Parts: sequence; structure tokens; C-alpha cells
Amino acid sequence: MAGAAAVGMAVAAGAVATAGPWDSGQRTAERDRAAARQRTGGAHHLGAPPAPAPAPSARGVLTALSAPADAPADTALDQVLGPLLASPGLGPRPAAAVYDTATGKQLYGQRADTAMTPASTVKIATAVAALSALGPDHRIPTTVVAPATGGALTLVGGGDPTLGKDGLRALADATARALRTRGVTDAALTYDLSRYSGPELHPIGPNENIAPVVALMTDEGRTGGTSQAFGSGGGSDSGPAPRTGDPAGDTARTFASLLRERGVTAAAPRPGKAPQGATELARTLSAPLSDLVERMLTNSDNDLAEALARQTAIATGRPADFDGAAKAVADRLAALDLPQAAAARFADGSGLNRDNRVSAQLLTLLLARAADPAHPELRPVLTGLPVAGFTGTLRGRYGAASSGTGLVRAKTGTLSGVNALAGTVVDADGHLLTFAFLAADTPGPDPAQRALDRLAERLADCGCRAGAAQPAP
Repeated sequence: MAGAAAVGMAVAAGAVATAGPWDSGQRTAERDRAAARQRTGGAHHLGAPPAPAPAPSARGVLTALSAPADAPADTALDQVLGPLLASPGLGPRPAAAVYDTATGKQLYGQRADTAMTPASTVKIATAVAALSALGPDHRIPTTVVAPATGGALTLVGGGDPTLGKDGLRALADATARALRTRGVTDAALTYDLSRYSGPELHPIGPNENIAPVVALMTDEGRTGGTSQAFGSGGGSDSGPAPRTGDPAGDTARTFASLLRERGVTAAAPRPGKAPQGATELARTLSAPLSDLVERMLTNSDNDLAEALARQTAIATGRPADFDGAAKAVADRLAALDLPQAAAARFADGSGLNRDNRVSAQLLTLLLARAADPAHPELRPVLTGLPVAGFTGTLRGRYGAASSGTGLVRAKTGTLSGVNALAGTVVDADGHLLTFAFLAADTPGPDPAQRALDRLAERLADCGCRAGAAQPAP
């Protein structure tokens, strides 16, 4: 028990200390609650600054995560969650798993080892695989190469779907400078997509949820809108949006136009492979993989998910297509020696494909591994989870009266007839819990989401001493 307590403290400290850019709701709520509890006793100093106001819509929470509580839980998890899982909104046979990161025990399970369609919660697996294969500091390059002489240029896509207009302008600036030093003012431009292979279209076909999956694109192929996609212009940065059918060609044509603005005459670009022995003239890099993972999870970004699955395939020697990426994710999870990993089936990185099959148990274990102090490289999986009522796909869920607002952090999953929620919560006894709820044949997204949110809320309210709840068959 002492060892388990020590592990619990270490996990708790690691999870809190590594809070990332997406966790303002939960961290603010915890700080405010801690400050409120520390106001009792001590001297009262006139003129002291006023106490911070509570975080909006978030109830007070614990001063800090702690080791397992000594007092028994008031209510066993099977009594708490069982009736909620029977909600008609979750369809006929939902699955659930709850895992205590402090003790390393599964506290609750209902069909926990049943592989089900996970929808976008499969992005948790994609994130773990990418981080374990590439590391959090990896950046995806986009480069311009050319032979030693002449003006033949090749824009080489590295697979960064977040490349924006600003990055493309910087690339054009560097390329124009390099050409001026060579005395070149006329360029023939090709663009190289060979980093990826296989079909470009996701099996769901042309869709506003995902652009063609190619190694070169700008702002994820999004068109229209008024917001700045990743700070670089030209479209919305999350959710469904109109997509170009030729993101690589559009990017290359924009690049050619930028070169012309900089005094380099460039004809209409055409696809082609970079010549052997070409020299790099310019490059731009994506944000670090840790940031990309957080963005993918917070906004449920399908384009980023497919890109990160392909980056994993490249890093592990697999073909960078849908099949190779899926196998690469499976390989990385198997290398982490996670139970249930072998029984999972991956068909894409985003969860848009209904052929994906993942168990609730595996999702909780992936999240627990991300909380493990021995795996700091996986921490962006936790810091990227949307915060209930505050960020990403949970911004509009929960509400002012919800006990989960600001506390529940979870990846959502939604397809027609499929709904899921998987994430973390700190319970009333100070345990960092990971949970996953998967539902199929649901009557509609609204009743299913309400039922899923109630499950997570009850975890936040419940005292869950290890052993108080036993796995259900």
C-alpha cells in the first residue's frame, strides 16, 4: 500500500506539473479552490489583494491530487455507474472502464474488453503511437530543393497539414534569397508528394471533415471562412469546413505566386519528384509534435490525426498510406505492452472509419500510460484533452450547474449511431482516474452525449477508493 501511495503521489505530481496550454479551466479551478482553503488561520493583513474569483462555471475542487484515501468510499462504482449505463441514450450494450492511476487497478468494467467502434477517441491511440515513435520535439519539415545550378525548384511536402500562409511566405523569402545569390531569376517549379503513398481520399470520400490526405497542403485544405487557420490565414481552424479537392496543387500555385512577388519568374507548377542530389535551399518546420498532438485532441482534428499516423508509419518503416499507418499505430501500442492492444483493430488515425475497433479498457490504459512518470514523452495526450465547458469539443458541453465543468477532461467521439467519451477526472478522494465509455446503436447525439456527460460527472463526485468497486463481467 505504501508503494501504491508513492506511485499515486508521483503520478499526481506529474499530471499537475505538466499542465499544458489547453487546461486553463481545470487548472484555474484547482488553484482557486486551493487558495480558498488556505485562507483559514494566519494573520489578516490590511490592504491584501482580494481573493481570486472562482473560475467561471467550475465548482471548487481539491487542493491537490493525493495518495489513495484511507476512508472507504460512500458508494461503490457499480452502484453509481450501473444505472447510468442503462440509459436509453447509450444504446443497448454500452461499454465502460474506469482505471485508478494511483493503484494501477481497474476499478470498474462493463464489457470493458469488448472491441467497439471508438469514433474519434481512437485519436488517443494515434497520439500515443506518434509520441512514442517520434518524441514530443519532432517537427515536420516542408522544404525547397534544387540542383547545384539552374532554376529548377522542387517544393517537397513533408506531411505538415498545418503549414500556413506565413510559413509559405517565409519559404518563398528564403528561396528567393538563395536564387538571387545564384543569379537566377527564372524558375521551373515542381512539387513532390512522394512522402506519402496510396489513396489520397479517406474511405468516407470527399467530406468537409477531412481534406485529401497528401504530403503537401496549406491550412489543412480549408477554404472560405473568416478565422485564421493556425494563425496564418484563410479559413476556419476546426470542425467541418469546405475543402479543396487539390490541396497540394493549390499550395504549389500559391508558392509560385509568392515567388513572382519576390522577383522570381515561376511558371505554373507541376507534380514531380525531387531530383537525386538536389540541395536544400529553404525549409520551414511545423510546431513540435507535442503541440500538434494537443491541437489534434482538443479540436478533434482529423487532418492532423491522419498526418500523425503517417508520420508514425514513416518513423517505423511502414508505407505512409492508410494501411501502413494503421499497422504502425498497432505496432507502437504493442511495443508498450498494453493489455488489449493485440485485440484492437485500426483502420485510420482519425476515427472516421467505422472499421476501427478499440476496447474501453485499452483507452483507459493508454491514458494511464500517458500519466505514468516513466513516460513523460506521452504527457501531451493528457494536456491536449478538452476541458469540460472550456475548450475544444467539450466547450459547449456541461454547464454552469454541472459538477464536471472544469474538471472532466476527455476526448469525444461521434459518428452516426456511435458516441464515446474517454479521459481523466480527479475524484472526491483525490484519485486521478482514467475512464472510457463507448456506445453503439445510439438514438442520436444529444441523448447520448447527455448520458456520457452524466457518467463523467458522477466520477468527479464519487469517492472511489481502490477496491470499493469490482469489475463487472
